[in-house]
Amino acid sequence: MIQTVVKRDGRIVGFNEDKIAAAIRKAMLHTDKGEDAGLINQITDHIAYRGASQMTVEAIQDMVEMELMKSSRKDVAQRYIAYRNQRSIARKAKTRDIFLEIINIKSNDVTRENANMNADTPAGMMMKFASETTKPFVDDYLLSQEVRDAVAGNYIHIHDKDYYPTKSLTCVQHPVDKILSGGFSAGHGESRPAKRIETASILCCISLETAQNEMHGGQAIPAFDFYLAPYVRKTYVEEVKTLGQLTGKDLTHLCDVEFDDYLSRPLDGLEGEPRLVQHAVNKTVARVHQAMEAFIHNMNTIHSRGGNQVVFSSINYGTDTSAEGRCIIRELLGSTYEGVGGGETAIFPIQIWKKKRGTNYLPGDRNYDLYRLACKVTARRFFPNFLNLDATFNTSDEWRADDPCRFRHEVATMGCRTRVFENRFGLKTSIGRGNLSFTTVNIVRLAIKCMAIEDEGQRIGAFFAKLDAVLELVARQLHERMEFQKTAYAKQFPLLMSSLWLGCESLKPDDTVAGVINQGTLGIGFIGLAECLTALVGKHHGESDEAQRLGLRIVTYMRDAANRFSDRYQHNYSVLATPAEGLSGKFTRRDRKDFGSMAGITDRDYYTNSNHVPVYYKCSARHKAEVEAPYHDLTRGGHIFYVEMDGDATHNPEAIMRVVDMMDRYNMGYGSVNHTRNRCLDCGYENATARIDVCPRCGGKRIDRLQRITGYLVGTTDRWNNAKLAELNDRVIHAAE
Repeated sequence: MIQTVVKRDGRIVGFNEDKIAAAIRKAMLHTDKGEDAGLINQITDHIAYRGASQMTVEAIQDMVEMELMKSSRKDVAQRYIAYRNQRSIARKAKTRDIFLEIINIKSNDVTRENANMNADTPAGMMMKFASETTKPFVDDYLLSQEVRDAVAGNYIHIHDKDYYPTKSLTCVQHPVDKILSGGFSAGHGESRPAKRIETASILCCISLETAQNEMHGGQAIPAFDFYLAPYVRKTYVEEVKTLGQLTGKDLTHLCDVEFDDYLSRPLDGLEGEPRLVQHAVNKTVARVHQAMEAFIHNMNTIHSRGGNQVVFSSINYGTDTSAEGRCIIRELLGSTYEGVGGGETAIFPIQIWKKKRGTNYLPGDRNYDLYRLACKVTARRFFPNFLNLDATFNTSDEWRADDPCRFRHEVATMGCRTRVFENRFGLKTSIGRGNLSFTTVNIVRLAIKCMAIEDEGQRIGAFFAKLDAVLELVARQLHERMEFQKTAYAKQFPLLMSSLWLGCESLKPDDTVAGVINQGTLGIGFIGLAECLTALVGKHHGESDEAQRLGLRIVTYMRDAANRFSDRYQHNYSVLATPAEGLSGKFTRRDRKDFGSMAGITDRDYYTNSNHVPVYYKCSARHKAEVEAPYHDLTRGGHIFYVEMDGDATHNPEAIMRVVDMMDRYNMGYGSVNHTRNRCLDCGYENATARIDVCPRCGGKRIDRLQRITGYLVGTTDRWNNAKLAELNDRVIHAAE
């Protein structure tokens, strides 16, 4: 008697004779004679009792064929055999069709899933081949049936599912001070400690690039200015020693000269030691500038992940008030403003200005001049973004202005919004920590499923019941993935688990990472709050106070659930305002197919990212800030606030400052400004016209239209998927007030 069945993917499940009956019935219904219930029961019972205790799907189907051939219904046997062949062909055809589209470099949502990855190159093709064949393996072997059903039902999306079998973690904030002072080994080719600014810059690049190959998410440096500042002084000392050799004098005492700032000045009128000191400063500043220029250039040209993608890198800076730290900041901003190559805007690293009252935000603050410069650079180059250290949820009781290591107690962010700060199991810091994995909930679908309930109170109650069930499932799925990640050995991550991750110094190569990865976070994301609210109450939160109250109630419910899960599973769960790229269209396409086109819900090609006011909704920047601000405290796994600016921002850096002022006023954590920047690739001409196809200077048609997609820059929209292109075309300007 059959008791268990070995499926094609290797899973063992309980035997269900109804599936045999259903398959025979389907074959009978495609014949002229129709269904014969008696024969169905006879064959089903015979196979169930005559079969071995455990059989494969194919063996059971072979028995069905034999029994049908022995019966009087040879016509059914023919239909059943034909159906089996069709199913086999279909399974192979699905994979074949995907592979052919990759081979023929067709522009679709598979090949354009990530706008910063060129899937048309050989390395890009290999990545997509691997990705598309790995995902089914994860479904078949690593996910529970309940989770598989939720994914198949379009209720949740597991991010970076193709990396699931590798046990890799998502992202990390690099403590590069350890690497710069002690060097590191990533399996071969050891790096010595840095002695000058050029070497320090290169080691930062190597650290980011190496770790990118060990992880599936982004890489960040949480205090770029603090980490590199000591190498400004080392470089100055090197220049003084060179001068000593040239002059034949002992200039050792000049190495200890204190500076308020490192500023390049003319040597005219200077004599003696003041001239020598200024010459050494000028040479130092020039070298720092070149090192920053090289860092930016390298981060836009060094490829990782099989030579397919530049490092998804971020750097945080702005609060080092030392002369050396200010030099790093100033030259980094200056190099960013100049651009790379022939003057192009650098796509990476994502630069993040850490805004802090008393340090760099108000007139009279030590770094206020650099803050104004940062706004000028943003107005031309989109970066830096702005991280508000004064937001109530971004502060730390350990932070002290006179602490030379205060950066350890400053929050840092990375990529398009990822935030890691709170920690139940160790130091409250961003350094040496990151996200482990995250999964996003399709709250729009949950709301659509409740729309038929006429009573609003009951409708909303039903929504929360469904939300609660899905959140429980997601928490369990993230826990299961983390338990799988824990089985990885430290030696699988040569740099990450030897020099970067918090607590990794306690690990030996053959130790598992189980003892340290609990310092990371598990993210529960959501998408489409606007569409969700429209489904539940008829309006989104940007146009209705009632909808806003419900939106805050929904995200607060998710935040409270995350806290419960943290207690239950003893992990750092957090809620993430999901930065959906390919997902924004994936969820929508399926929901529109299942429920039809519904105004304000499924009638566009995308769902609105996380808790944002829809990009097409016309409102002032202030109104957008008022609506979105309260969600930042609730989404501590990551969030961002955007303002779409009109005109040429290069002539209006004060407008950038007004956006930062709004962030300060409304207690927002992280934000940025979007504007238009076109550049002719033939002659370098730039303007801020909404769209140009022909260069007005040289007539060239190779126009680089720089845009921001889910938080990072992309120089060409050719790699954008259809959903994000639709969103881009819908974006409206947020009027100033």
